[in-house]
Amino acid sequence: MITRRRLAAGAGALLAVLTAGLARPSTALADETTARQPKVNLVLDVSGSMRARDIDGQSRMAAAKQAFNEVLDATPEDVQLGIRTLGADYPGDDRKRGCRDTAQLYPVGPLDRTEAKAAVATLVPTGWTPIGPALLKAADDLDGGTGSKRIVLISDGEDTCAPLDPCEVAREIAAKGIGLTIDTLGLVPNTRMRQQLSCIAEATGGTYTSVEHTDELTDRVNQLVDRAADPVVTPVATEGGDACAEAPTLESGLYTDRAEFGQQRWYRVDVRPGQELRASVSVSADRAVRPDYGVLLRAVTVHGREIVRGEAAGNGRTDVISTGLRYPKPETDDEDAPAEAVCLQVTSSFSAAPGVETAPGLPLELTLDVVDGPSDADDVAAFGLGRGWWLLGALVLAGFLAGLLWGWVSRWRIAVWRTN
Repeated sequence: MITRRRLAAGAGALLAVLTAGLARPSTALADETTARQPKVNLVLDVSGSMRARDIDGQSRMAAAKQAFNEVLDATPEDVQLGIRTLGADYPGDDRKRGCRDTAQLYPVGPLDRTEAKAAVATLVPTGWTPIGPALLKAADDLDGGTGSKRIVLISDGEDTCAPLDPCEVAREIAAKGIGLTIDTLGLVPNTRMRQQLSCIAEATGGTYTSVEHTDELTDRVNQLVDRAADPVVTPVATEGGDACAEAPTLESGLYTDRAEFGQQRWYRVDVRPGQELRASVSVSADRAVRPDYGVLLRAVTVHGREIVRGEAAGNGRTDVISTGLRYPKPETDDEDAPAEAVCLQVTSSFSAAPGVETAPGLPLELTLDVVDGPSDADDVAAFGLGRGWWLLGALVLAGFLAGLLWGWVSRWRIAVWRTN
């Protein structure tokens, strides 16, 4: 006999099963969303040299703390962010201990801004500069998940823990194929430090930026954190040729390169009939340059005939200058027509300020997109009034009729005025 108690127990069990069934997909969906979230690990040099007071009248450490506080306030909600330090704890002379001095100050995960700021506030310039060991640990901090992964390294000096070369460490990280990008920022850099940080960034398709002011540090770190949040393609390092015949053939994508002052860089792209090539280039001044500069992007045939160009000029108000171009390849009736090799020439007119090293070259970022053009080539021509003269004729006729009508109205008004 089914009692009320048994009936209630059965209903409760059924409700529990249904609730669990509904909760499980919801939990799985939340876990999948978390796994896709981008991760950023900010790696900060807290070595003794960060005491130097040469950034806007304050110490490098104070400038870094101020920048970090502003970055933490602006970090997108969907970014999992962490902070790792190097040289923050051991002040002694024992090399072995000094080269192990790296710690996770704030774990990579959902950001608690108050907690993260409190952790940054406790930092005091202390010890060595173990960049290589810190990068290895920072890569481990980002393990797991399918979203983009980025390390942003801020340092004011070279690694002091050779023979563990941080550039080799970056190459080792890149070779793992985990899609991790390392961007580097040098505070008041010298030549050797700039070369080391540039090498680290280039090994993983990242960028290097020289920083001498607090607002520059804040802006650049914000840009890199935002880039991690955007669904962008990780830049691929490439090396342009000195002439069209020596240029690498590239496909649609985002590429990084280095261009010496006054140097031309060449790249090739195959464009089939009916496709359109869209290209843009940005060149960054990561050191002091003279205020007047420009960048030129030309698309030419393999025989040197110019197809189209884009150019831009700057006057020193920004450290990045960009330009772009579009080239629609006309359709053809020949189904077996080969692709056309289009050569892209990038030339910039930056010049170094007195006493500034010219090597390595300036960072260059090239974006290429080859897409299907309009299905009817005439559509492109029509946009520029090239389909035929009917539209122009219609405009002329409309203007002529409007003139006649206005003249007739004016004469009628004058006649009425005289009559009155």
